[in-house]
Order: sequence, then structure tokens, then C-alpha cells
Amino acid sequence: MDDFKYMTIVEWVKESIKNEHLAPGARFYSEKELCDIHNVSRQTVRQALMVLESQDVLRRKRGSGTFVKNVGGGSVLNGRGCNVGVVSTYFSDYIFPSIVTGIEKVLKNNNVGMQLSITHNKVFEESKALETMLEQDIRGLIVEPSRSALPNPNRKIYERIRELNIPLVFFNAKYPWAEFPCVTMDDVAAGRLAAEHLIDLGHHKIAGIFAFDDIQGHKRYQGFLNAFESRGISLEEKNVLWFSTGEKKEFFMQEDRIKGLLERVTAVVCYNDSHAVSLLELCKRLNVRVPEDLSVVGVDDSKLAKICEVPLTTIRHPHQLLGERAADRILEMIENPGQALQDVIFTPELVERESTRRIG
Repeated sequence: MDDFKYMTIVEWVKESIKNEHLAPGARFYSEKELCDIHNVSRQTVRQALMVLESQDVLRRKRGSGTFVKNVGGGSVLNGRGCNVGVVSTYFSDYIFPSIVTGIEKVLKNNNVGMQLSITHNKVFEESKALETMLEQDIRGLIVEPSRSALPNPNRKIYERIRELNIPLVFFNAKYPWAEFPCVTMDDVAAGRLAAEHLIDLGHHKIAGIFAFDDIQGHKRYQGFLNAFESRGISLEEKNVLWFSTGEKKEFFMQEDRIKGLLERVTAVVCYNDSHAVSLLELCKRLNVRVPEDLSVVGVDDSKLAKICEVPLTTIRHPHQLLGERAADRILEMIENPGQALQDVIFTPELVERESTRRIG
């Protein structure tokens, strides 16, 4: 009698998940496999699966399969020891503490622990951080990629994370080949806003300083270029300088090179506020007045933009809110394994301060 066999299957599934130590998100047996194991009809298996879904033990996704949702029923976030790993390129200063604070706030409100690792924007440190977290009982990962525009030797680690059905969300940027969702600011729009602001102030001879090893740098440059093209203004290639994110100090030691750039232009868009502030300091040494001789725009609206000698015109980054949304995303993925989620993209805003002025 198949009518009551489905309850036996329900109990068997719960015991199997427990005995095999299957984590939330792990793929479970298919309907056909359960039919063969228990020698019952597909209808009986479907009855059992309906009960298990109502108890939040399993989750079925059309075209993808059946996944473990929770070992003990109820929310997968309520059990002891639920932790999410957070991998950030930096933490000590700039905008990173506020992003991590946003992540931690949401996780804490949901009784979820956080394990934080810092890579210093080095791919091998990222590898070590991910490997360490995979050895522990983490339920999900929130990762800021290191040197995201360059070929990455960690691709196989990310493939393993996907095979293990561990939810992952990128923040600020993601690798071009990655299929995980990302929470980020629209960096193309940020670059365009910065350049358009200067063009609207009458500047046509505008330089750009961007990171070549970072996806954000490429996107901000694309937006910068889009502004020139949409306004019918030509951009001279020699007025765009590129740097490596790990060599900021060395870049600004090239005083003669940068001095030559500043003699050709009336304004500069910088990759971020940190580089904009370094440019302001160099301008002071070179007796270049900001904004009288040169207008400067940064990106991120960090604390640096407000406290520097000439308050910086910049593009606002969502900071803590971005971290909160990244945490919301990872919790949603943990609660709903197998669900495909779209990227979250924040629209940037211009913050006009004293480092830019109208000319002409």
C-alpha cells in the first residue's frame, strides 16, 4: 500500500541527510532514484517530497533538481554554528570598514556568525582564505575579488565552491567568468558622471588615471570614455594613465611624468578618492592650485574626500548599504538553495565640493 509509504520515505530522507552530513544547498536524490531505492511509484515519492518541502527540509527547482534546504526543519539560519565567510581585499581604512560593518550588521540580526579574512588584494592570499574557509563549516561566502581584471589562478577553487553548492556573492566587482551574483555600484555610470561634470564646467582637456588590474578601473574608464563620445569631444590617449593597485606610492613618485600630464590638461578624473587625494598632495608640491589651475574628481565619497585640504568632488559609493545588500543576498541564497539571483547594482551620485570649478 503506497498510500502510507510516503511517510516512511519522509523519515528516511531526514535520516539520510543527517547520517551523510549533507549541508544546506547539497543536491539530493532525484525522484527516479528515490523510486528505485524504495520500490514505490513516482506518485508516492512526490507525496513525500511535498511534505519535506512544507517542512523546509528539501527544495525542488524545476530543471535543476532537488536540494537540501535544512537538516532539522525551520529556517536554516537558526541552528547553532551558522557562519558566513567574508573575504575582503582591505579592511583597515578607506570604505572597507563600512562595507564589512554593513555585512556584519545583517548577519548578526539573523543570528549568523561572520569569519573575516583580508587578502591585501593578492590572489594567492585569496586562495589561502578560500581554502581555509572551505575546511570549516561555513554556509556561504561573500567575496571581494583580488585584481579582478587579470587572469586568476583561483578559478578551480570557485568551480569547487559551485560543485559543493556553497552559496557565494561577490561585492564591488566580480571576475568576468564568474557565474555568482554580485552586489556593486554601477562603475561605468560613475566614470561617466565624473567626466560629464567636468565637461559641463567647460573642461575639454581632461585626463584620467585608472587601475589596469581591476575591473572597476576598466569600467570607470569605459564610462569616462562614453562621456567624451556622447559629447563629441576627442580624448587624447596620452592623457590617460594606468597604474597597478598595489603600486600607488610608486605611481605618484613619477613626478615628471605626472607634471607633464598636468601641463596638458585642466582637469583629472581619478580612479578613486585615495588616488585623488595623492594627486592633490602632489599638486601642492608642484605649486599647481586646485581648483584654480586644475579641477580634480575622485570616486567613492570616502572620509578622505571630506577631510582633505581641498574638499573633494567625488562620486558617492553606497558603502554600508552595499554590505547590507550583500549579506541579504547570501542569506537569501542559503535559505533558497538553487535559486538563481541577479546582480544588485547601485546607481552612483555626484557629490560636488571644492576641488572643481567652471572655466571659460
